Amino acid sequence: MSRRAVIIVLDGVGIGEAPDAESYGDSGSDTLGNIAAAVGGLDLPNLEAAGLGCIRPLPGIRRIADPIGAWGSLLPRSAGKDSTAGHWEIAGIQLAAPFPTYPNGFPDDVIAEFVRRTGRPVIGNVVGSGTDVIGRYGAEHVRSGAWIVYTSADSVFQVAAHEHVVAIDELYDACRIARQMLVPPHALSRVIARPFEGSDGAYSRTVRRKDFSVPPPGETLLDALEARGVPRRGVGKVDDLFASRAIDSEHVTSNAHGILAIHRALSEMDGGLLFANLVDFDQLWGHRNDVTGFYEELRYFDAAMPALRSALSEDDLLFLTADHGNDPTTPSTDHSRERVPLLAIGARVRPVSIGERPTFSDLGATVSEWLGSEFRGCGTSFLQEILSA
Repeated sequence: MSRRAVIIVLDGVGIGEAPDAESYGDSGSDTLGNIAAAVGGLDLPNLEAAGLGCIRPLPGIRRIADPIGAWGSLLPRSAGKDSTAGHWEIAGIQLAAPFPTYPNGFPDDVIAEFVRRTGRPVIGNVVGSGTDVIGRYGAEHVRSGAWIVYTSADSVFQVAAHEHVVAIDELYDACRIARQMLVPPHALSRVIARPFEGSDGAYSRTVRRKDFSVPPPGETLLDALEARGVPRRGVGKVDDLFASRAIDSEHVTSNAHGILAIHRALSEMDGGLLFANLVDFDQLWGHRNDVTGFYEELRYFDAAMPALRSALSEDDLLFLTADHGNDPTTPSTDHSRERVPLLAIGARVRPVSIGERPTFSDLGATVSEWLGSEFRGCGTSFLQEILSA
């Protein structure tokens, strides 16, 4: 078996405000720190053993003397605080300007063009939580067949439709049309299909969500590995975030499903990169300000760590990190501008501080070096710092 690298992105699990958090309205955001304080201390023994408490003090987490791997944190360098920017930065691309957002809904001409191209009217065009928006407009959608269009604090154009009213393929086609339409100055990060089911008062989103991302503007780690013939495999929404360029993903319905998919991939891959996103921290708990749910999800992942470690071979490196914060203790339900944790685990990894790295791109540069590529993107590899002699 040749070398493998595994990146697991714990979506939304930040570890303290970034230096420029104030300019994003995120002063005081600290996803892990504030959750720890709110629950009276974290009980995450396996993350503790990996060095989580060595990154910074966290209530309930000890700074142990002999962690099983290396530890540090990554600062965001790209403008913005969304999943696309975060994953792209990990893969070597830094954005100078954030993706556009629409706090007052989309312009009339954008909606009119979407109506013309798809042949269905639009209702909504509001900013809000998906579950709330579907509750408000679901019955009208069922009566009229009109698309429910909405956005959030993120750079997203979301289209909701009941699966018994609009066929899923038509919903996906409509989102592809929106993706083609939304060019500068409206080049949003993602168009998201949001199918739902149920009856008035009891609507619920289904698992057939699909994201349509703007393509990365330059070469990524994934492109570089593809050029060298290095296998690449995704779990979760990773392929959507890279517009399916140079990676295919197994889409999953939960973090538990995602962890099973990671195990399956590790049992089948002979080498290369496994890039996984576990979204429930962000999607289910952070955006809903659910501290208890977020903490229980952390505990579930922590309990899964020993089996993940056991699935690694001698020539594997496992990196745990995040793409942004999503502090459920603050009034905001938006992502938060935070540094993110970085834990490196593997038979070849020595217990050492990686320090606070100036960009997420240092992770992609390190993975690239480990897998034999010269690509470094906008980052600097720390591989030699963490390998044992």
